[in-house]
Amino acid sequence: MESALTLAAVPATGPAAVPAQAPGDAILRRQRVRESAARTYARSFPIVPVRAHGMTVEGADGRRYLDCLSGAGTLALGHNHPVVLEAIRRTLDSGAPLHLLDLATAEKDDFTTALFESLPPEFARQARVHFCGPAGTDAVEAALKLMQTATGRSGALAFTGAYHGMTAGALALTGNVAVKEPLPGGGEVVRLPYPYGYRCPFGVGGEAGTELAATYAERLLDDPSGGVVRPAAMILEAVQGEGGVVPAPDGWLRAMRRITAERGIPLIVDEVQTGVGRTGAMWAVEHSGIVPDAMVLSKALGGSLPLAVVVYREEYDRWRPGAHTGTFRGNTLAMAAGAATLRYVAANGLAARAELVGARMVERLRALAGELPVIGDVRGRGLMLGVELVDPAAEPDACGARPAAPALAVKVREACLARGLIVELGGRHDAVLRLLPPLTITDEQAAAVLDRLADAIAAAAAGVR
Repeated sequence: MESALTLAAVPATGPAAVPAQAPGDAILRRQRVRESAARTYARSFPIVPVRAHGMTVEGADGRRYLDCLSGAGTLALGHNHPVVLEAIRRTLDSGAPLHLLDLATAEKDDFTTALFESLPPEFARQARVHFCGPAGTDAVEAALKLMQTATGRSGALAFTGAYHGMTAGALALTGNVAVKEPLPGGGEVVRLPYPYGYRCPFGVGGEAGTELAATYAERLLDDPSGGVVRPAAMILEAVQGEGGVVPAPDGWLRAMRRITAERGIPLIVDEVQTGVGRTGAMWAVEHSGIVPDAMVLSKALGGSLPLAVVVYREEYDRWRPGAHTGTFRGNTLAMAAGAATLRYVAANGLAARAELVGARMVERLRALAGELPVIGDVRGRGLMLGVELVDPAAEPDACGARPAAPALAVKVREACLARGLIVELGGRHDAVLRLLPPLTITDEQAAAVLDRLADAIAAAAAGVR
């Protein structure tokens, strides 16, 4: 079989060449006319995928691409992994009902077993799971309602740079102002500073900035004139994904766990994008060793199919039957695919592999930053990597950070696509190139990704397509 490298970005030739007016052009045209103005990835990547395997996506025009978006982190094993396909086929062939609301099934029981086996043991021993609607944002809503019910309080603590979803409660927790401005308020949320070393909210950076972030949170909560009514929960991400791939220092996470525990505030960790091996551990909380009160899980959890749950300490299980429902809870195929994915990641050491490959990629990207001054910062954890682009001609701030370069980031994304590489943007001003390759990425593919990315950044910075 030809490798992804030899196939990537190669147009079809000869008798089978795609005609000038490819069928994909008509599909894209109809999409522009018929779909909403809110579509996003379709604007960034004007391609029509027709086949995909592993890390390779083939478009209707015959070109092939290395996919470093992976369904925004959903595809832990890449596209159409044999283990996932076998689990889906086996379930279909079994005649199992595909939709049963929240009734008990063998498939749900097996998935729940696989999930609990993957969780940190101290957390799993006292855990309950609630199956939510098929998106992470609904699991965030469920987690908030759970803690509001258990504590009798409202409101929440969230962080700058956070992303928790697009439904009302989750959007209120999200930090991105652009998606919130057109809408009415979404509830009482106190926003705390997230430790972002490159753009430190306190202007000092490093360990000092991290310590200030923790001290500020603690003193604000204890200040009788600070204006903060004791909330129902704190919610955070161990690595902010949409916020620009910003890993939280382990010490800061432990401080947040101590601060919330001492004040009787439940701690919710959003592992929607960080879970299932992505950061170099099965779950990102394992790096710091904290045990949260609830974890919100989705994306890779369903093995490429829609699935979302909230797992929480049983002492908070105080809501009444029907307190959080949804027609599409309990997707049988997603549970089968999810169980297969969880077990494959664990059995094949893919979390450790993600840590190893990610560290190598960061090392090379940081070396590249020494050659290309438009790269302001390189950061990440495991195979969740970010490259922040800046204006090298501008004056740096007190922490050495230069202004973001969003226009350049768009050009780099386009240059990557032209070179057969799919990467998406995020972070402040959408100036961070985000890399979320599947955990199954080979050394050869990792090298190809970095080669193409380096060439795209250099070309875009020089004004070359």
